Amino acid sequence: MTALAEAPQRDAGVPPKVRFKRTWDKRLSYIATHAVGIALGVIFMLPLLFVFLTSVMKSDQAMTASLWPTEWHFENFVEVFQKAPLLEYFGNSLLYSTVATAGALLSAIPAAYGLSKLRWRGQNLFFMLTVAAMLLPPQVTIVPLYDLWVRMGLTGTLVPLIVPYFFFDAFSIFLLRQFFLTIPKDYIEAAKIDGCNEFQAMYRVLIPMAKPGIAATAMFCFLFTWNDYFGPLLYTGENRDHWPLSLAIASFRGMHHVEWNLTMAATALIMAPVIVLFIFAQKSFVKGITFTGVKG
Repeated sequence: MTALAEAPQRDAGVPPKVRFKRTWDKRLSYIATHAVGIALGVIFMLPLLFVFLTSVMKSDQAMTASLWPTEWHFENFVEVFQKAPLLEYFGNSLLYSTVATAGALLSAIPAAYGLSKLRWRGQNLFFMLTVAAMLLPPQVTIVPLYDLWVRMGLTGTLVPLIVPYFFFDAFSIFLLRQFFLTIPKDYIEAAKIDGCNEFQAMYRVLIPMAKPGIAATAMFCFLFTWNDYFGPLLYTGENRDHWPLSLAIASFRGMHHVEWNLTMAATALIMAPVIVLFIFAQKSFVKGITFTGVKG
């Protein structure tokens, strides 16, 4: 018999006051055990709450000492679409983040497989160069890269932002390599004994076992590209048709700097897809991060 089935029998002859006290003690114990986590959660939620409350205020109440709306104006979320073409900017951001994430995974998975499951001359050197690339600020290489894209006539589009992810993303390679190391090599060797080549072993054996690590890597890449401001400002700043949301919200704030309620409404709409994505993928994300640092 399970503990859940035994619990009503244990409390059958217990007075109601004693049962209430036990329940209350359990709740207090839970709060005491998770006090730090609860406090941090409340602290992290306060900015989101502030954004939402400000987004439904009147224009003359926003950014004043009054933090609670005197009137709830949910029509602000509709008005922001009349002030700026947010749907077009949303499509640009979605295109940038989705294709760049796909490109990062397509290039990082084989590279991480080669660094974690194969043995070849220069492997350690390549891994050290990958780590060094993570430490290198992007501003160091931006001048030659920008000159390259100008010569190719692709500035003003999202191409210079997306294409590099199909060739090399140091952080994705490093994260996946660390996760692949936690998967025993015996599975790969067994697949090879059954007749699989390296690609088949990676595709049919390693990738299905590494879904949490791949999900964590994809989320990191998606969040970085979704929030990226420097790259779009550099390459698409002169072409509004290719602006992502990160660049559009800065311009929106500049155009409507007095209407903080509309600015916060636009900010809330931009944050919503990322929050929803994390809610649905948090288990895989946490699991991927947990196993990434087990073996190095």
